[in-house]
Amino acid sequence: MTATPSFSPVPWADASRQAAFAAWLAGAAPQHGLLPETLRIASADASFRRYLRIDTAHGASRIIMDAPPEKENSAPFVRIAQLFGAAGLAVPEILAWDEAQGFMLLSDLGDHTMMTALDPDQPAAALPLFQQAIAVLVQLQKASTADALPPYDEALLRRELQLFPDWYITQHKGITLTEKQQATLAQAFDRIVTEVLKAAPVFVHRDFMPRNLMLPTAASTALGVLDFQDAVYGPITYDIASLMRDAFISWPEDFVIDVTVRYWQTARAAGLPVPEDFGEFWRAVEWMGLQRHLKVAGIFARLTLRDGKAKYLADAPRFIAYIRHICTRYIELKPLLRLVDEIEGITEQNAYAFGRVG
Repeated sequence: MTATPSFSPVPWADASRQAAFAAWLAGAAPQHGLLPETLRIASADASFRRYLRIDTAHGASRIIMDAPPEKENSAPFVRIAQLFGAAGLAVPEILAWDEAQGFMLLSDLGDHTMMTALDPDQPAAALPLFQQAIAVLVQLQKASTADALPPYDEALLRRELQLFPDWYITQHKGITLTEKQQATLAQAFDRIVTEVLKAAPVFVHRDFMPRNLMLPTAASTALGVLDFQDAVYGPITYDIASLMRDAFISWPEDFVIDVTVRYWQTARAAGLPVPEDFGEFWRAVEWMGLQRHLKVAGIFARLTLRDGKAKYLADAPRFIAYIRHICTRYIELKPLLRLVDEIEGITEQNAYAFGRVG
């Protein structure tokens, strides 16, 4: 006789939302064959959104998105899921959506992310998965059209960069920049924006990394794609930079370059607008990565200090190391390197201790 698995009750911080969910689930369960007693936590992300898993009477499972509408706008998720699905990507199918209350029923792409299969000490073993990720990324970029997604323009790039001084430097470090330091940062930001906007625009997932890619299941031979609701139309360099300079795992430099070369070759063969010279492309990826690293350091500080998600700030040193690593390679970024070193209290003696991070 097979034992029936038991699941921990799903916690709710708000009794009224719990009641609204119970009423919604009572209506959705018969229509979709859901088994309410199997409801459990699947995952949560950096937003106010969380995901629950529930079994069906047919032996499958489904995902329920709990996204309070006063805090999360789920309309972009729905629209982009349809857009990316039409491009052939393995994205969750939207089975039901209560827009007013922020409850959504989705197909389940499994609970094993690409991250769970990676060992930073075994890059060679990770290569086949990264090659699959490249295939998915190129497929997404080939589907690009100019008006389907919001533009990743100068205004957005600058708003993102401003997170670094606003949240990382001022709020986390408790540092007030001098006028000279502010000028250094402003000049660096001007140069970064100028450089990254040179890249041709395509669809940009904007968080294309192993934690948002799901291992293939019996229903799909491709990596599944999640967390795409912030997708934009912008620099082709962004997603490969995001993939290889990850928020939660770091790789040796030679492996990062190897995978980036493989992406560049695949993109060129697919007719995507990448430079013919890899050296030029690599430089563009590094400058794009620098913008992302500065932004993410600020976001991680904000997640901890404003939203109470302490685990994120623990990974901020990884991004400071990424920032410093790039700044050592370009003479025009040396003033930014000195500023970051001042903020971090890094002295001349240990200023060049680079290598694998984390």
